[in-house]
Amino acid sequence: MTNKTIKFAIAAALGAVATVSFAQPKEITVAYFLEWPMPYLAAKAAGTYDKEMGVKVNWRSFETGTAMSAAMASGDVQIAVSQGVPPFVVAASGGQSIQVVDIAVSYSDNDNCVVSKKLEIDKSSAKELAGKTVAVPLGTAAHYGFLRQMDHFGVAVSSLKVINMAPPEGAAALAQGSVDFACGYGGGLTRMKEYGNVLLTGKEKEALGILVFDVTSSPTNFIAENQQLLSKFLKVTANANTQWNAKKDPAMLKVIAKESGMDEAAAAKSIATMSFPSAKDQLSKQWLGGNAQTFMKGVADVFMTAGNIKKVLPSYDKSVNTAPLMQAVK
Repeated sequence: MTNKTIKFAIAAALGAVATVSFAQPKEITVAYFLEWPMPYLAAKAAGTYDKEMGVKVNWRSFETGTAMSAAMASGDVQIAVSQGVPPFVVAASGGQSIQVVDIAVSYSDNDNCVVSKKLEIDKSSAKELAGKTVAVPLGTAAHYGFLRQMDHFGVAVSSLKVINMAPPEGAAALAQGSVDFACGYGGGLTRMKEYGNVLLTGKEKEALGILVFDVTSSPTNFIAENQQLLSKFLKVTANANTQWNAKKDPAMLKVIAKESGMDEAAAAKSIATMSFPSAKDQLSKQWLGGNAQTFMKGVADVFMTAGNIKKVLPSYDKSVNTAPLMQAVK
């Protein structure tokens, strides 16, 4: 009787495990940036994500990737579009359980530092920046680029007064003369350039190994429980990228500009500096097949040396999950 009871209990338990499944959420929240024109915004405007995913998609704008990480940690956001690699690395290195699921955009010319015209400082005289005041959105791609550029020019970061400012605030501070130079991206960077000059072009930064790209990220548990849902999200995004890459349709740009809160001229100028790798290319060694993970380790090492993070993971291989994107491609 005892053995029969035990066997029955085990069978019941196994049956219960076999029937466990995760219910698809009725709605999700996606983090994104305003003044950051990308093809997926056209699909957002058309309601394609809601239709293809079968859930209500709420869109919430942020000013920095660090804020996106915090929102995912609190459970307020399930997917973050175009999160910078540095804020992702900071969160992952700190123990937050999040993963990269695709390469959102590459943009070496759309993330930079701008020096006030009044200083008349360029790359040949960059050492004169020592002792100056700079606005930097800490923990972002712009922060990483700032650290790498200062290292290249031999300017000790400890000699600078670094103020944590989101790009729009940094642009305003530069315009007012409150800071000597500022670093940022998107619309903020565009306005910065009205009051100063960049030290290095995108190509010059790439030659130094200063890559600039964003990812789509998501909490690890959300990915595990909703892989099919996430793959549908990535498929819609990939289709929008393909459509834009093929034609660069003015009508599509008009929608993108409106959704990003920009006028068409500004949006056209910004998106012209961006590239959107195909899903197949993203899965290659150049990106998620190995290079992106290596780059993340490099970013972490730089932040560790600068004292911005307390530890570096031995490897960032587990910080990338290509399963949803592979499913989207299939």
